[in-house]
Amino acid sequence: MSVDIAAAAAGLLRAYQTGEPVEPLAPRFDGLDIDGAYAIQLAQVEQWLADGAVLKGHKVGLTSAAMQQQLGVDRPDFGHLTDRMFHPEGQAIDIAGFLQPRVEPEIAFVLGKPLAGPGVTVADVASAVEWVMPSLEIIDSRVRDWKISIVDTVADNASSGGVVLGGSVRRLSEVDVRLLGGVLYRNGELVGTGAGGAVLGNPLNAVAWLANVLGERGAKLDAGHVVLPGSITAAVPVASGDVVTATFDGLGTVTARFGKVGG
Repeated sequence: MSVDIAAAAAGLLRAYQTGEPVEPLAPRFDGLDIDGAYAIQLAQVEQWLADGAVLKGHKVGLTSAAMQQQLGVDRPDFGHLTDRMFHPEGQAIDIAGFLQPRVEPEIAFVLGKPLAGPGVTVADVASAVEWVMPSLEIIDSRVRDWKISIVDTVADNASSGGVVLGGSVRRLSEVDVRLLGGVLYRNGELVGTGAGGAVLGNPLNAVAWLANVLGERGAKLDAGHVVLPGSITAAVPVASGDVVTATFDGLGTVTARFGKVGG
């Protein structure tokens, strides 16, 4: 493969700064495969860290059968979460910081100890998870009109945008994340329902998959990091003025408010 990793990464980084999306990568970079796409992702992460960002976790995407079929894949993907992607629940989120945002409700995990693959099992994950929290993931695409293939979303940090964590926390032993149900509201209107089982049958499966794939790439999950295992509903688009709330049975609620901060 002779894809120009640096050029592809630079184009995506520029989209964050200008707010102007890029055209799909696959037609422009002949021979781009999954490994090349992850190399493009990592090049951006390395630049963020060099600029002072701090790695705070990972997200798993493409965990639903419908999304995998849509992109023609049979496995999830992952992206990196930095401290700059986390938004306090009580503060308005500046919609200008995104290009074409959508919101998903997720059952977030906070690790109490590291997980290093290969060989990580669901039992290992259950032992490592310290807290379970309600969350909203803001997904976004730096690729124009969300016209993405698997290599596009992988290169674009798995279409990561931001995270809002709810204030309630539970021990894993207090909730059954497979059966835990949730509802999603936008501006008071019900827009989605689902349960933890929509995420690879069990959200813990997503964390085990992530730890093992990272292990293959010489990385691991660290204690204190947040893992977003995948959405329990379809994503909904948001605009300035929207208020999105997810309520999870036995876990609590989380709300994100979008506006034009300072304008």
